[in-house]
Amino acid sequence: MKNILKLLVICFLLASCSKDETIVKPKEEYSPYCNKIYEYKPAPGQWINETASGFENVTTATAAAEYAEKRLKDSQYVSLGAFGGYLVAGFDHSIENKGSFSGYDFSIKGNQFDNSSEPAVVWVMQDANKNSLPDDVWYELKGSEYGKLETLANYSVTYYKPQNPRENVSWTDSKGNSGFIEINTFHTQDYYYPLWITENSYTLTGVRLEPKDYTDSDNIYHTGNYDWGYADNYGNDMLPDERNKNFFKISNAVKSDGSPANLQQIDFIKIQNALNRNGQGGTGELSTEVLSIKDENL
Repeated sequence: MKNILKLLVICFLLASCSKDETIVKPKEEYSPYCNKIYEYKPAPGQWINETASGFENVTTATAAAEYAEKRLKDSQYVSLGAFGGYLVAGFDHSIENKGSFSGYDFSIKGNQFDNSSEPAVVWVMQDANKNSLPDDVWYELKGSEYGKLETLANYSVTYYKPQNPRENVSWTDSKGNSGFIEINTFHTQDYYYPLWITENSYTLTGVRLEPKDYTDSDNIYHTGNYDWGYADNYGNDMLPDERNKNFFKISNAVKSDGSPANLQQIDFIKIQNALNRNGQGGTGELSTEVLSIKDENL
């Protein structure tokens, strides 16, 4: 009997060691890039449902997340559509708050250039309950517009499903305004409203930045830049040797009351379009594009 008990204990210890070895990987084996998209919920837009943007048979929320995940792995853009559109990304490891890359922790690559910014607010989450799902508390990363009177927190837009092909997508917002995501001649798909969203309307809530667009003396339309803290923005958080990347510090995470979140690490990142604006001259809605999300500490 004692020999049997001893054997059982040894087997248990061996199994435990084996399990630990499969969970804990050497740091050099981690990928610096996000490896999982948990949710992709864009607002309507000219790039949504378009086969040129890679949309094929995307008819469920799961398929939409898989579409976005594959696009990023292939270093191709993912559009977030109009205001409030977002994606939620995760990694095969936690991103530490240590600022190893010129004081920054991670980066997001967009397609911005000077006076052509389509900024997104970035949110971070720590897997506090250790279930490997983004179901804990989101913390906003402060940017240059945080706390300004013209920056609207908890701003919502409701989008309404068109009844017929090639119809504008109407919207109303939490401030009593209304408008359209306009169909244009450059993007000829039947619907700009995501095909996998079957409801007749859906609402997206986030932080809305005041637009900085303008028309110059040559009558050329520009979407202005913000100083720092936003994805797909031509800001001063872009480094000279890292084209089209914005860099972020976990230490800028704040609680809902504005106090520091003091996160030691994060596990999930949400990127959400912060503008509710149509461009001029048939350029369509201003929509954040994301091409990569990278842990810069590795």
